[in-house]
Amino acid sequence: MTTTLRLSEPVTGSRIIAVGGARGENLVPNDDIVGPINSSDEWITQRTGIKTRARANPETTILDLADRAAQDALVKAGIAAADIDAVLVSTVTHFEQTPALATLLTERLGATPAAAFDISAACAGYCYGIAQADALVRAGTAEHVLVVGVERMSDFIDPTDRTISFLLGDGAGAAVVGRSDTPKIGPTVWGSDGSLAGAIYQTKPWLDYRREELGEPAPERAELAEEVSQMVTPTLRQQGPTVFKWVITNIPKLANRTIEAAGLTPADIDVFVPHQANMRITDQLLKTLGLREDVIVGRDIADTGNTSAASIPLATERLLREGTAKSGDVALQIGFGAGMAFAGQVVILP
Repeated sequence: MTTTLRLSEPVTGSRIIAVGGARGENLVPNDDIVGPINSSDEWITQRTGIKTRARANPETTILDLADRAAQDALVKAGIAAADIDAVLVSTVTHFEQTPALATLLTERLGATPAAAFDISAACAGYCYGIAQADALVRAGTAEHVLVVGVERMSDFIDPTDRTISFLLGDGAGAAVVGRSDTPKIGPTVWGSDGSLAGAIYQTKPWLDYRREELGEPAPERAELAEEVSQMVTPTLRQQGPTVFKWVITNIPKLANRTIEAAGLTPADIDVFVPHQANMRITDQLLKTLGLREDVIVGRDIADTGNTSAASIPLATERLLREGTAKSGDVALQIGFGAGMAFAGQVVILP
């Protein structure tokens, strides 16, 4: 005898209903951080396009940022927290292994007993979350999914580091994903390249930090420089030229595959929202993607900085709030970062 299980009723498609955002309360200009890295406002602006980065007050927690962005998205969507079936949070700066930040956010919002879990895909995390939300909705497993990308990158920096720390900001972006009669989130094209795990990396495992607190010797890590091994707390480091070369070589291919998977051509794209890694990277990608000359480009990095998993939804939120992009526009969003993890979708803006 064969047992047949009943499946959830699938739906035709999904859509992003609304996007919300929250940024660190303080806009820190280049002049305030150049001393420890022996640099200048001109050097940072030319190399990154960043004029300020948003950094949160000491008392503002990563949960606070996630909550603010989620509340903004829920209000814009006209949906109560109690109607959310799943909460997905993408972050690499929730420094507790358990419980997941998503469960804490679910309780804070009043969305219990929604399913909740965290995603660790760094700067590709938001696109990973949208991919999973799309799948959950289309499978009939959830009617409404909240996706949040949130980081307090200021907790993860070494002020003297010239590789990445001066880029980083704090913030959260959130999207409510729900059912649609027609697909408004295209197929996700994603993947990873673990051979480049050392291109953007944490200087020490948290376990090493804990051992040092307890006075125990940490295991030797030959791949880290001597000065890094002596640091008390873990921070981020980046091999900038390696990252730049990988992105410029691989992301145009990912973008073209993503557009093709959605059944479109580059000429159909109205808005381009890449991970806000570096303005030079964005400009170089624009030269190779073959998008229309009038394509609208997310450039939130200039004011907010690189907020990792929060950067794409924050850039989208700004474009919609300021009226630069509008509801119904066709947007290509591409995330890439530590891992190297990458993902992209074509979406119809809410």
